[in-house]
Amino acid sequence: MERLTPRVGIGQITPHKPVRVPHGGRPLIDLSLSHNALGPSPKSITAYRQAAQNLHRYPDGEHTALRAAIARRYDIEPDHITCSNGSDEMIQIVTESYAGPGDEVLFHQYGYHGFVKAARMTGATPVIAAERDLAVDVEALAELAGDRTKIVFLANPNNPTGSYVPSEQVQRLRAELPAHTLLVLDSAYADYVRRNNYDPGFDLVNEHDNVLMVRTFSKLHGLAGLRIGWAYGPPAIIETLDRVRPLYNVGLPAQAAAAAALGDLEHEEATLAHNDAWSAWLSHELRSIGVRVYPSVCNFLLVRIPPDPTMSVPMLSQHLLDHGILVKSLGHYGLPDCMRITIGTEEENHALMGALREVLD
Repeated sequence: MERLTPRVGIGQITPHKPVRVPHGGRPLIDLSLSHNALGPSPKSITAYRQAAQNLHRYPDGEHTALRAAIARRYDIEPDHITCSNGSDEMIQIVTESYAGPGDEVLFHQYGYHGFVKAARMTGATPVIAAERDLAVDVEALAELAGDRTKIVFLANPNNPTGSYVPSEQVQRLRAELPAHTLLVLDSAYADYVRRNNYDPGFDLVNEHDNVLMVRTFSKLHGLAGLRIGWAYGPPAIIETLDRVRPLYNVGLPAQAAAAAALGDLEHEEATLAHNDAWSAWLSHELRSIGVRVYPSVCNFLLVRIPPDPTMSVPMLSQHLLDHGILVKSLGHYGLPDCMRITIGTEEENHALMGALREVLD
């Protein structure tokens, strides 16, 4: 008798299992996930609490107030925007809308793992372009794009490397891709970039009918626990995504908190100032004990542990865990000697360095 089996590709998806280890009843310092060290905006918390009075009601399935708030903030049209349950869901919706069996989904070597998962879920074939020294190689991406390439995902800035692609190179990539290919700019960490040669995607979306920009409220706005993402694109693409996405995919309190966050510029500036200062401090301290720190425009650092037969990343991670500190090992990315460390609070950053100096200084 024939057995029930999942669709081809599903079995190749590795379930995400973040480390959650009790530590003697004490709370862990979690630097493994890219949280906002300062937490959410006070205005978001207030809006969330007010919305809680209406939890018995369904949320607005068209995200009207949230889209209007996004449009005001970035001076764009509301009908060019759609929202999702985190940017992960948006990536999945995009892939379901434009790729399937026989199609290819192209992305870069150390790009976000959600890209390969979305491709396999839809039955499409993931194609991976090599990077150069942990930075996206635009020419390698363009060379692999062909007749079967329906989507190209570019994480810019990229997680977990912290690198970014200048706008001129992104424009060149779009020019070299086939006309039938959708270029998706995953700009989840765009708010942290302080570079004159960077554009999160607004210009390309305005200039082309086959470019989509994906954003999130999880990073700068500190709303990771509410799962709110959004996309900006040509109306035809937005209409397609709205046909595919679940109707009530963003909860009522989440929509209210996200809209309020866009009006708290003071919290945003405090977040960026904290990240700039402590990213520089942590980079200096890590280099002082022999750790290689890659340049990062995000709220985390990619670090490479110096070769030492007595100290591997798993051993170092365990040492940190013994001190109640979690970091992200990157062996599953093919980077067995690297870790990603989120910029924490002042106290958390000092605790991290204290623990690291015990074995690396």
